[in-house]
Amino acid sequence: MTGILRYGAHVPYFRLPRSAISGAWGGSREGGEKAVANHDEDSLTLAVEAARNCLHGVDRSSVDGVFFVSTTSPYLEKQGASFLACVLDLPSSILTADFAGSLRAGTTALELARACIEAGSGRSILVAIADMRVAHPGSALEAHLGDGAAAFLVGRGPVVAEWESLVSISSEMQDCWRTDEDRFIRTWEDRWVKNHGLLEITARCVGEALKQAAITPGEIQRAVLYAPDPRSHRQLARNLGLDGPGQLAPSLLDSCGSAGVAHAPMMLAAALETARPNDRILVAGYGDGADVLLLRVTEQVNETKPKRTVSALLQQGRKLPNYERYLWYRKLVEVDPPPPLLVGSSATVLWRDRDSVFRLHGSRCRVCGEAAFPIQRVCNGCQSRDAYEEIPLSEVRGRLFTFTLDYLASQVDPPLIQSVVDMDSGCRIYTWMTDADPDEVRLDMEVEMTFRRIRKAEGFYNYFWKCRPVR
Repeated sequence: MTGILRYGAHVPYFRLPRSAISGAWGGSREGGEKAVANHDEDSLTLAVEAARNCLHGVDRSSVDGVFFVSTTSPYLEKQGASFLACVLDLPSSILTADFAGSLRAGTTALELARACIEAGSGRSILVAIADMRVAHPGSALEAHLGDGAAAFLVGRGPVVAEWESLVSISSEMQDCWRTDEDRFIRTWEDRWVKNHGLLEITARCVGEALKQAAITPGEIQRAVLYAPDPRSHRQLARNLGLDGPGQLAPSLLDSCGSAGVAHAPMMLAAALETARPNDRILVAGYGDGADVLLLRVTEQVNETKPKRTVSALLQQGRKLPNYERYLWYRKLVEVDPPPPLLVGSSATVLWRDRDSVFRLHGSRCRVCGEAAFPIQRVCNGCQSRDAYEEIPLSEVRGRLFTFTLDYLASQVDPPLIQSVVDMDSGCRIYTWMTDADPDEVRLDMEVEMTFRRIRKAEGFYNYFWKCRPVR
């Protein structure tokens, strides 16, 4: 059978209360909060985190394809899926593709991954979905847009959920868009968009999916419905007859915000965490039409859980100190920075060192067993030459050997926590720490690695691995 083999999600560490936004611009003080990606995160790094959560314990040589889905990719002309495959240490003989342009691109990518598997194009395909949409400061949308990611491994075998039916409807409508010259999202009149777009199109698609499966709304145990705000979410469920007790999957809107193309997939990941065997899950994605997936949960759902659940990720959040910090993270205000570090970048050097920089591989000497990072051709211990094997370090934890709080380095959120980590594999890494309160940093604390953006130089983005406290 073809279905979802593994799943996972990622919610950024920081949260911004909606009351902080309304306090800045006036208006009614709404409850809840939204997830905010750190200054060193983007859609690619969010997708990496969700994919690592999804692939925990999986033999990565079995993954035959990667689909990257985002409306906010950091590159307009460079494939994100190929970059993800490198960072995730997947085989080079792999199918890669990017999906963008619509908020239902996530559900569409899941459909196409299933079709590829059914056609015999591979054993499993990883679908990584992430978004970091930005609304104009002070707009009604600003309080409701959050950041997040989800990932699914689609393939044959002991699946946690199998496909029963799928339906797609295309509908050309200028409801929500962003041109190649826009940074902020644009929308048309709210009631027209919701009534003739979200509610009408989704209802048609759900009705057709239920008809194909020959079931009624009451036979759905969990309804995962995309909506941009809590009111629309409740109205959509009522209109579809999918608002029975416990039937509507939590929207995540008050705890995370609307994560764009990743939102319905994140809700699906959360629903699978609490699903029971034989449950039917209906997933509806909306944007330039609608996609509806009807899934049946299998016994495997009790045996396969992600490394970090959505509920745990939501509980681990830390509030941003103020709204101004959010504007700073999104580069919506200019702040006088410290003097820049005189460093450049080289695409050639990154290509040559991609195993160390992107895959986080170290080396271990075959003669004396000495481990090192980055990869060393000459052993530091016995000076043997080219007698080493590469060792992956991205999933290895470590202990903080020493650190310093640097208030002079050029970065957005001082102090920079310069860190030296002794990895459990035996090598030592110099890196930076992120998602951490400087007051909580201490020697010998346990840390794990996370992939982050470092800076932009020579016109392209530089990424590397940082450490963060284990929570």
